[in-house]
Amino acid sequence: MNCSACGHENSESARFCGSCGASQASTVSCPACQTENPKQNRFCNDCGQALATTAARAAQQEPRDYTPRHLVDKILSNKSAMEGERKHVTVLFADIAGSVELSEAVDPEEWHGILDRFFAIIAQGVHRFEGTINQYTGDGIMALFGAPIAHEDHAQRGCYAALQLRE
Repeated sequence: MNCSACGHENSESARFCGSCGASQASTVSCPACQTENPKQNRFCNDCGQALATTAARAAQQEPRDYTPRHLVDKILSNKSAMEGERKHVTVLFADIAGSVELSEAVDPEEWHGILDRFFAIIAQGVHRFEGTINQYTGDGIMALFGAPIAHEDHAQRGCYAALQLRE
């Protein structure tokens, strides 16, 4: 079985990738009845309970599970990024303006789809400038520039990302 995150060949019984550590689970447990469901399901096959959205699952996973492979490699190869150090960073917060009103105006399933697409677009913009998403916050994110990957121009990278996200 090939890892969906990095493509590494793993045994069929592997629960985590031997190369990048990503979960190899093809199912997700229902929070209500604990039934195992295919990963792509939005609702439980047994009881109909809503399963966690893709964005919510990403927020619960380790950073290597939702950070692009090239950034993971940079982080893992940088000793100070792994051990930690004191440094200046730029923090970017981004969310959906008027999200409460919008969420009330559309069907809950449609709202989850909107959030999933939003988080994908936001992540792409942050990662383009080598920022990392530190936290998912309901309808938004907190991203860091300059940590764990150090950049002298971290403030510029954060601003460029913010301008792209605003577009």
